[in-house]
Amino acid sequence: MRMAYTLSVAVRLAGGDGFKIATAGKPDCYTGLHCSSFQQKNYQEKREMKPQNATDLKRGLSARHIRFMALGSAIGTGLFYGSASAIKLAGPAVLLVYLIAGAAVYMVMRALGEMAVRNPVAGSFSEYATQYLGPLAGFVLGWTYAFEMIIVCLADVTAFGIYMGFWFPEVPRWIWVLGIVFVIGALNLCSVKVFGETEFWLSLLKVGAIIAMILAGFGILLFGIGSSAGDSVSHVSNLWTQGGFMPNGVSGLVAALAVVMFAFGGIEIIGVAAGEARDPERVIPRAINAVPLRILLFYVLTLFVLMSLYPWQEIGNQGSPFVQIFEKLGIPSAAIVLNIVVISAAVSAINSDIFGAGRMMYGLARQGQAPKGFAQLSGAGVPWMTVLVMGGALLIGVVLNYLIPENVFLLIASIATFATVWVWLMILVTQIAMRRSMSKDEVAQLKFPVPFWPAAPIAATAFMVFVFAVLGYFPDTQAALVVGAVWIVLLVVAYRVWVKPKMGPVGSESHGR
Repeated sequence: MRMAYTLSVAVRLAGGDGFKIATAGKPDCYTGLHCSSFQQKNYQEKREMKPQNATDLKRGLSARHIRFMALGSAIGTGLFYGSASAIKLAGPAVLLVYLIAGAAVYMVMRALGEMAVRNPVAGSFSEYATQYLGPLAGFVLGWTYAFEMIIVCLADVTAFGIYMGFWFPEVPRWIWVLGIVFVIGALNLCSVKVFGETEFWLSLLKVGAIIAMILAGFGILLFGIGSSAGDSVSHVSNLWTQGGFMPNGVSGLVAALAVVMFAFGGIEIIGVAAGEARDPERVIPRAINAVPLRILLFYVLTLFVLMSLYPWQEIGNQGSPFVQIFEKLGIPSAAIVLNIVVISAAVSAINSDIFGAGRMMYGLARQGQAPKGFAQLSGAGVPWMTVLVMGGALLIGVVLNYLIPENVFLLIASIATFATVWVWLMILVTQIAMRRSMSKDEVAQLKFPVPFWPAAPIAATAFMVFVFAVLGYFPDTQAALVVGAVWIVLLVVAYRVWVKPKMGPVGSESHGR
């Protein structure tokens, strides 16, 4: 079996006050110094020839697992609740926003897929950035992704407590938050196959609910099922008769962009999971080619049905748009049905995010950019220390339920959007750098090349930069841009203070060989 992740970097404690990186037998390109494409290829071949051992992750994820992991992480509260906010900003034209953003995200996934198929490792885009942009870029990218996952998890565990309060209002919310942290932590300590199966069934429940809503919506539109004389007219014409298709103009379209990008966040977990895929050369391309189209269908078709059934101004005024659909069908337990779905969505998102952040920190540790303990594996082949660290971070959510008011979580969502778009931007830049370092023969041997090179990746990169400009333009998201910029600066300082001093002397020795 081909190895999941071998690295000729030995991380060892140095006098109890830090860690050193031994780079014997490793090309200079790994340390961020110049190297030829031949050196990179030789380094890659040596890594692939080594057998999988006790320090490597186990390949236990099938195509089914990875496909639904990506669906599960990208279809959550952004669709069940957040879509109403996007509709209010852009009106029916929000369909265009999802199509444009979806195309850009698909290019990100193809860029990640090209690198993941060529080199499937747990560190994923962080290691790719280290190899092609330098260790500082890999360090910032890896920790920003882990930061993104922690922020999203904090919001999701709090949301879980709110959802459970629907049935048990007398139980303090922090008890539910504490309980779900322990349950998800235990799941992530099991083998990766157990994690994959759990995520598959949770995602399947969400997907089933969306399909049921779409079918129910078409039943109302085509046959008038559940409609009464007093109801508003349900017809496709609602898309253009309520102030026009673009009632808030181009500014509304642009304003909805941040909300929509947040909704797609999490799909990059496909690249992180590549290090534990059984057959990455087959599984990763199939998952990437299938998921974006399905997500676009779920989002666009769902919102098309919603805005045909109701005037867009009414959507979200009475809770989740999903509740409105089921209530119009005359289902008295619509709120209960939805609560079951959103609880599964929250659990699925927490599960995927802990997995993604844990594997990223594992990869960082293997590169010497995180504490050595993060690279330790349990008997089941799981980086148990990173799971415990993520669990500990999520316990902060228990405290946040007391100290932080709800409006602060709107800021948290914006910060997560910044981190998400930053990760996507760096993935695109890394892929472009990789291509520039490759010879024509190496490019010809790529098994999953990016389409429309180089125009498409460059266009997607420009789009991500535009999203940052949008975050800085609108007052509600300016704070997130500031927090994100401060985070990047802090990471750069941390790298230069704690990581680079331990890499510099070694890198110089390696370069001198």
